[in-house]
Amino acid sequence: MSDANKTGLNSPLRRKLLMGMAAIPALTMLPRTSFAQAPATSAVNTTGLAVTDTEVTVGILHSVTGTMAISETGSVQAEKLAIEQINAAGGVLGRKIKYIQEDGASDWPTFAEKAKKLLVNDKCAAVMGCWTSASRKAVLPVFEQYNGMLYYPTFYEGLEQSKNVIYTGQEATQQIIAGLDWVNKTKGAKSFYLLGSDYIWPRTSNKIARKHIENHLQGCKVVGEEYFPLGHTQFNSVINKIKLTKPDVIYAIIVGGSNVAFYKQLKAAGIDLSKQTLLTISVTEDEIDGIGGENIAGAYACMKYFQSLDNPNNKKFVEEFHKMWGPKTVIGDVTQAAYLGPWLWKLTVEKAGSFDIDKVAAASPGVEFKGAPEGYVRIHENHHLWSKTRVGRAKADGQYELIYETADLVEPDPFPKGYQ
Repeated sequence: MSDANKTGLNSPLRRKLLMGMAAIPALTMLPRTSFAQAPATSAVNTTGLAVTDTEVTVGILHSVTGTMAISETGSVQAEKLAIEQINAAGGVLGRKIKYIQEDGASDWPTFAEKAKKLLVNDKCAAVMGCWTSASRKAVLPVFEQYNGMLYYPTFYEGLEQSKNVIYTGQEATQQIIAGLDWVNKTKGAKSFYLLGSDYIWPRTSNKIARKHIENHLQGCKVVGEEYFPLGHTQFNSVINKIKLTKPDVIYAIIVGGSNVAFYKQLKAAGIDLSKQTLLTISVTEDEIDGIGGENIAGAYACMKYFQSLDNPNNKKFVEEFHKMWGPKTVIGDVTQAAYLGPWLWKLTVEKAGSFDIDKVAAASPGVEFKGAPEGYVRIHENHHLWSKTRVGRAKADGQYELIYETADLVEPDPFPKGYQ
């Protein structure tokens, strides 16, 4: 059951999408190769998937209408860019990728319905999709029942593992726990006010955060905890409570369009984020595009990717993204994680020598993508990714400045002991 409104994309996002649709696709980060000499379809597709001698069909399932469109638009753009690049480089097992896009419309039952269509009617070999944990939980039984493969791009609460999902975002130990440790150590933070949207991810994430704050951070406490429906726009009451309690850290995991109202009202109330520490794990640079950099400047974010990362992979990725979707588009953490999905699927299919779901699932552990914009990723046996934890600080220009990163890749642990 959804609390999301269905008013559609706001006009700047709609213009961005239409501009991107009309753009000439960016072709490649790899040299063009021939589609010839593809293995026989009967050898690489034994389960009736939508695979021909020349094409393979995948699904794209995200919200492009409703309150989550502000967050999910970038995922759609990144997945289409990756597909264009893969096709320009010779496709997958010599076959060009064709995609069918469906709109989850910020409504969880709609996500389940569209997932079934993509798997049962369209027989997609893989689906890149979802954003919220509520949408993922809605489609998970569908993917497991019909044995599909989902590449899910969003950082999430963990406490889940499925043969039928590759989680390309971070789980709780890589983001929630790591971020709290950082703000406690570097800012001396002792008191926390927890905020979130009212559905499974923020509530479960804050449950994990509270356990970590109260049980693992010495002398620390939670001084407030509140939740708001998706699409909520009136935050003055909780902002007044924050001003009264004066927490060391506002820990904000509000999602979607509500962020626009929250950060504007926070600034209007006189809360200066250069003085009041705010740590978010939900506001990527995609959302800042709608919030306005001047309204969130000074806030900290704990994620694995920022558009400003200084490495050759990311510079090329940003260049190609801007060629396809326009020079003013911004790229956030989930957008980058969505870009990984088609590439990891391609690499896994080629490792397995088959499009069959069971073979792809079995071949996934150990697959590595050295061309990842975040630097490098590898699929763990638990179907999550090894990745670095990073902290950035929001600037008025709408980007995060990297101020901290782990020296090594952090091993994913979706079931951390003591947090379940």
